Amino acid sequence: MPRRILPFIILLAGLGGFFALKETRPTPNPVVPTERIWRVAVTAATPADHRPILSLFGRVEAPDRVRAAAPVAGRLLEVRVRDGELVEAGAVLARLDPRDLEPRRLKARAEVEKERLRLTHDTEALEQERELLRLADAAVTRADTVQSKKLGSISSVDEAREQLARARLAVTLREQSIAEHPSRLASLKATLAEAERDAARGEILAPFAARIGAVEAAAGDQLQANQTILTIVPLDGLYLRAKIPGAYGEELRRALNAGERLTARGQHAGKDLTAVLERLAGEADARGVDALLRLDAGADLPLGAFVNLRLERPPAPDTVALPFSALHGGDRIFAVDDGRLRGIAVERIGEFGGDTTEAGQVLVRAPELTPGTPVMVTHLPNALDSLKVETIQ
Repeated sequence: MPRRILPFIILLAGLGGFFALKETRPTPNPVVPTERIWRVAVTAATPADHRPILSLFGRVEAPDRVRAAAPVAGRLLEVRVRDGELVEAGAVLARLDPRDLEPRRLKARAEVEKERLRLTHDTEALEQERELLRLADAAVTRADTVQSKKLGSISSVDEAREQLARARLAVTLREQSIAEHPSRLASLKATLAEAERDAARGEILAPFAARIGAVEAAAGDQLQANQTILTIVPLDGLYLRAKIPGAYGEELRRALNAGERLTARGQHAGKDLTAVLERLAGEADARGVDALLRLDAGADLPLGAFVNLRLERPPAPDTVALPFSALHGGDRIFAVDDGRLRGIAVERIGEFGGDTTEAGQVLVRAPELTPGTPVMVTHLPNALDSLKVETIQ
């Protein structure tokens, strides 16, 4: 019997020891679950009227650029300027050899004088021819009288009548020549005016204060008519041609039609630049529409230079300027209500402030953004509604 009950005794002893150890074990401290708090920066929303900024990248052009060309074929006598030089209005830039221009003017002037003398001679000759016509008419009358009395031949009458016809033809031709004199004289005067114009253009002058763009001929070159000698770029007629995205084309066109002045600012080679949007092109493509901005008179830029400018768009009412870090997903921001985040969908209007090297801020619009609403400006990749946050100053 003792051998049979010994296992049960050992089992009972083990169970007793187990329960004794369980009852005497130390009690662990209870685990209290805690929520993580994110520290974020906030700013107060201030809806107002802001001017969005549109970044532009364009090329300097001169629509009023002048190409000085040779008026007629001739030799280029001298060129007094070089590429890039500044010249005043009226400065002599180049001269053609006057020996190629002066003979045409002298010839045209001589033709005009010749035509005036011709009128004088035709007028005097007309009087004489009319007298010959009167005599020929009288001769025909006498011949008819003699022939009617059977004292003369028929051939003498025919000869008298032939002389009368010749006299009438001479008078008619002389009167026609005198009648055509005004038109001939006008034509010759026009030729003289062209010759004098070409002779005057033989000395090429700067029509305005300008910069020489490129000199394409040298002294001694034999030029053809209308061959370019040099180009002249006005100092106060520089424009920037930039591509405007199609989404902003109609907005800017309406502002221009309303007479609004839209200004763009930027820098080139460390120098501040200002330009005013003057017009938009009448044609567009897949990239947008070309805009022409007139640079200020002090802009000393070479043609073809590329410039970055920031154009002020028309005012956008009830918009809020926020750092780009406040955007989540491009169209969503978070307000802070009682220490928790609340997502707000916004309409992105454009950029605001900054310069050509900094992006500045983003302009958004949302009906829920009332004045004073705290908006989180710290970008949290895991931001979501009801996330507990703590604002920092």
